[in-house]
Amino acid sequence: MTAELTEYTRLSYLGDKVKSGNATKEEKDEFMEYMYTHGNIDEEQYFSFKNGINADKIVNAALSVGAVVLIAFLLDELFSRK
Repeated sequence: MTAELTEYTRLSYLGDKVKSGNATKEEKDEFMEYMYTHGNIDEEQYFSFKNGINADKIVNAALSVGAVVLIAFLLDELFSRK
């Protein structure tokens, strides 16, 4: 398994846990940190989440963005195979 695939597998796992409401605080924090460090949410959103300001709305938006990121990765994988 490539490092990139492992990374996206982890993102998918965390997104599923967060979406279902079964994520621990650490898992939710990891998901949001991933989204921030990869430029999928901005600094203001990340620090608002960390400080509990509109955290649920920010997490829901990040879940939507995460889904798009995963779809883009899968499409890239599909079309790059020969």
